[in-house]
Amino acid sequence: MSLTKFNGNGTLPSLLDEFVGKDMEGLHSWSWPAMSRSRVGSVVPSVNIREDNDNFYLEVAAPGMKKKDFNVVLDNGRLTIYSEKREENEEKDEQKRFMKREFSYHAFSRSFWLPDTCEQERIEARYTDGILHLTVPKKEEAKPKAPRQIKIT
Repeated sequence: MSLTKFNGNGTLPSLLDEFVGKDMEGLHSWSWPAMSRSRVGSVVPSVNIREDNDNFYLEVAAPGMKKKDFNVVLDNGRLTIYSEKREENEEKDEQKRFMKREFSYHAFSRSFWLPDTCEQERIEARYTDGILHLTVPKKEEAKPKAPRQIKIT
């Protein structure tokens, strides 16, 4: 019999979660104060994470934003994607009384721990078609190597 580790919300952790690291958003306790601080007025975009032999790829779904709305910061192996957007719409009548005034504030932050096998100095980011793409190259020693025959003497 083996023990299976749960991640706190009743679901099994995925291998990619274990390899890349937990998304920092999931580290909050789910008591009501933490939930109100992290959830009110914020929309957390979905993130796809995939890998091939040479790179990890993160894709953040953020339609309607511009590349200037994003900040991507790497600090001691933690990659943080942050965005903040403010909008104000105002309609007035001729006497300068408010007929309608709407404003909104959207912000999110997602953080990921990178494995030691990444080349952190060579991370690239681009924003196209509503998706922020990040490419995180792997170090040469982390890339799969072709099998070699070992001579028996």
